Amino acid sequence: MKTFFIATLLLLATGTRAQEQLTLLSPDGKLEARITVGHTIEYSIRHDGYEMLAPSPLSLTLADGQAWGVHSRFARATTRSVNDSIIAYVYKRNTIRDRYNELTLTFKEPFRLVFRAYDEGIAYRFVATTTKPFTVKDEQAEFHFPADQMAYIPYVMLQRDGLEAQYFTSFENVYQHVPLSRWDAGRLAFNPLLVEGAGGKKVCIAEADLLDYPGMFLYNDDGSNVVKGRFAPVPREVVQGGHNLLQGIVKSRQPYIAAFPGATALPWRIVIVSSRDAELADNDMIYKLASPPPVKYSDDSWIKPGKVAWEWWNDWGVYGGDFKAGINTETYEFYIDFATRYGIDYVILDEGWAVNKQADLMQVVPEIDLPRLVQYAARRDVGIILWAGYYALDRDVEGIFEHYAKMGIKGFKVDFMDRDDQPMVAFHRRVAEAGAHHKLLVDFHGTYKPTGLQRTYPNVINFEAVFGLEQMKWASRDIDQVTYDVTFPFIRMVAGPVDYTQGATHNASKRNYYPSYSEPMSQGTRCHQLAEYVIFESPLSMLCDSPCNYMQDEECTRFIASVPTIWNNTIALGGEVGQFVSIARASGKEWYVGSLNNWTARTVELDLSFLGEGEFTAECFQDGLNADRSGQDYKKYTIDLPADRKLFVRLASGGGFVARVSPK
Repeated sequence: MKTFFIATLLLLATGTRAQEQLTLLSPDGKLEARITVGHTIEYSIRHDGYEMLAPSPLSLTLADGQAWGVHSRFARATTRSVNDSIIAYVYKRNTIRDRYNELTLTFKEPFRLVFRAYDEGIAYRFVATTTKPFTVKDEQAEFHFPADQMAYIPYVMLQRDGLEAQYFTSFENVYQHVPLSRWDAGRLAFNPLLVEGAGGKKVCIAEADLLDYPGMFLYNDDGSNVVKGRFAPVPREVVQGGHNLLQGIVKSRQPYIAAFPGATALPWRIVIVSSRDAELADNDMIYKLASPPPVKYSDDSWIKPGKVAWEWWNDWGVYGGDFKAGINTETYEFYIDFATRYGIDYVILDEGWAVNKQADLMQVVPEIDLPRLVQYAARRDVGIILWAGYYALDRDVEGIFEHYAKMGIKGFKVDFMDRDDQPMVAFHRRVAEAGAHHKLLVDFHGTYKPTGLQRTYPNVINFEAVFGLEQMKWASRDIDQVTYDVTFPFIRMVAGPVDYTQGATHNASKRNYYPSYSEPMSQGTRCHQLAEYVIFESPLSMLCDSPCNYMQDEECTRFIASVPTIWNNTIALGGEVGQFVSIARASGKEWYVGSLNNWTARTVELDLSFLGEGEFTAECFQDGLNADRSGQDYKKYTIDLPADRKLFVRLASGGGFVARVSPK
């Protein structure tokens, strides 16, 4: 028996059935999971002596009436400790420490239950060992909190009649900061979910390794301290419809959530515990729990993350040329020339390049000469990425990818899935695998949050599932984008990268913002936008504004274009959920340091003592004295870092700070 594992046998009052109690400790000994196996299976979690999760039941109900986890016959427990490392390429660090203690419970029924304890959280998963087909009717995934705690609830964006209709969602959200007892019983939410715990700690509920199983929605129907998982049943009938006939509209569903041909591992259920908010802004658990790449796709040397010149947000808003701007060859050549000038890796052709409402990606509009554009871009070392609606791509994923890969297209932005039932999750995996086969990047837009697919298929380079800057094209004045910007890095970004699409050049104060579809703006300052390129994890990162606007501010644009999108290392310097966040990221010998602020002006301390010995200079972009009135106001300066490596930076209301730190 190892020191991290304790098992006891208790006889119930009847004397006829034994109850196993097992305890699993994290490597640092601070996290403790207590698992009870009897008539039911329950687990609870403590951290530094504080109760983070009260006893919470878990089980799996099959269509044939079996219930794994209810009256299951416990056979044995086995343990192991792992202290290893994971080498990553398309990520926020290139080496990840993979250190955990594991407890596997084997039952006489054909399943195992695996628990892992990391220093930062506890995870468990069901593993089916049967060789026969089986169908999952439902899963009991409950999270019993010890009190009526405050939570950041990401409800589905649109409230629809009945919970069933809410399984169709874009997975974009803002957060409602309310007690668990005030959860709206008419609405589903999705994970990650953040709950404030005892001792100033926070608990984040998430999932990982979602490959062939529905995603977990969250729900509280009775005003209690209990949050329950809910899972979209498998669709029975799906018809073409929705946005420009590019979506699959579910008309009816089966009475089960998943079906399998035999043995399989279900997704990990995760409970992350943080003592400081900053720990959430730099957490690796979901990546570590994801499946490694299949051997045949383990070569990721061809994958090229980078920046993208993007036309949709600025509404193809180029001006001053001798051609009519729009969805045509001349406009895209202008974007390619802009990308060439600033060393931007890609140009995207968003919705409009394929004939509308045909759901046929082989029909290119006559205004675009696509082979000519691909060749024009290739001669300038710029890659072309194509936008694709889900329904159109799903008609022939392999054929479409083969055709455009041969043409020289570098990747696809796939949009409007808006579901995470089992067939849709399987679609994501099929697209990822087909992309890997044809060496195409994949950016999943209009999709659920990442759960580690970016590790399993590193060509899956980004995900939306974020209330991104596109909302500023139409969001009402009461939407608080700035506060959201300093909230989701501690919640949604725990799951993985975000296709937020930052880079606005028209930057509005809180009172001056208004929605504009064709000439949109951001809330907050110019430096707020610059810092987002460091704060937000985004291996495929957009420059969302018009090239003409960027070319009017050469120094900001040069800086944005130079910021890497993958990193050697990441250090969360500080922050509080909804207040501010500061992160440092390394690329080669340089460090990029960013801070984002909410609407309250403040001074933050940035402790860069991790730099070690030597002399360093910092090229800085800081809010100007009038940035609270005119968001474009900023100052650029270069300083030598002081010997104590501490910077005190003033952040304006809605402001930001960013610096490139280099050895002298």
